[in-house]
Amino acid sequence: MTESTQPDDRKPTPDPTEDGAYFPSRYSLGQYTSPNTDFDGIGTHRGAYTGGRWKVLVIASDERYLLMRNETMFSTGNHPVETLLPLHHMHQAGFGVDVATLSGGPVKFEWWAFPTQDEAVTGTWETFRRQFKSPKRLGDVADNDLGADSDYLAVFIPGGHGAMFGLCDSLDVRSVLDWALAHDRLLVSLCHGPAAFLAASIGRDTSPFAGYSMCAFPDAADTGANVDIGYIPGPMPWLLGSALQRDGIRLANGDGMTGATTHDRTVLTGDSPLAANTLGKTAATTLVNTAMP
Repeated sequence: MTESTQPDDRKPTPDPTEDGAYFPSRYSLGQYTSPNTDFDGIGTHRGAYTGGRWKVLVIASDERYLLMRNETMFSTGNHPVETLLPLHHMHQAGFGVDVATLSGGPVKFEWWAFPTQDEAVTGTWETFRRQFKSPKRLGDVADNDLGADSDYLAVFIPGGHGAMFGLCDSLDVRSVLDWALAHDRLLVSLCHGPAAFLAASIGRDTSPFAGYSMCAFPDAADTGANVDIGYIPGPMPWLLGSALQRDGIRLANGDGMTGATTHDRTVLTGDSPLAANTLGKTAATTLVNTAMP
């Protein structure tokens, strides 16, 4: 990374396990992370689904490092709040969970963002720790576990910058998305997770998501504040919002992180960690209403 004039607390922190890799700066972590979330209870969807069949397929990132345009690497993965808080709501509503990655290798988390005092998140981590450490290989799921009679009622793609590498270029992800659209299964994602929806246009002139409205992490933050305060160590390799718009997807949120969510047909999305609780509630309620009309 080139010499920076940023104050020391706003300089990205070197990751000692990889050459040229960086964690977010101390200052940015103070701005963006907290030991607790805005979780405010499960509400009426606790245990609402009792059928025992339906599950949620989580497609998580197994990538730790995102190569930036200045040749540094951002030490990233899946954001724990964006992964575990929505999952908490869906699981507490009564739905089973399977976790898959492209390689079948462990899910990578942005552990520096883990809210250590939040019981909803820490409890969900403990419940699914083994699955996150030993997930399914997504290609095996696509080959063997999909179809009209599949037990997956929803596909959940968590956020975190790790979603920007691999998922958008995967034919296995494209297969899962095609299946979900063909069989009216719920698709849930937030923050940088909607990068996976770009896989739907691989080899096609038009994305099947063209015309959909989605929320996603704002490009303005990844080109502005995230660089300025040292959350990321350099310019992004590409910008999520711009790429979604090139695929004909309409962005429903603005330039800031406000916790915005949107529900268009079978697709539920949110803009950032601030959306995780609301998105989880909406996903759980929608799943219950779909499973038990």
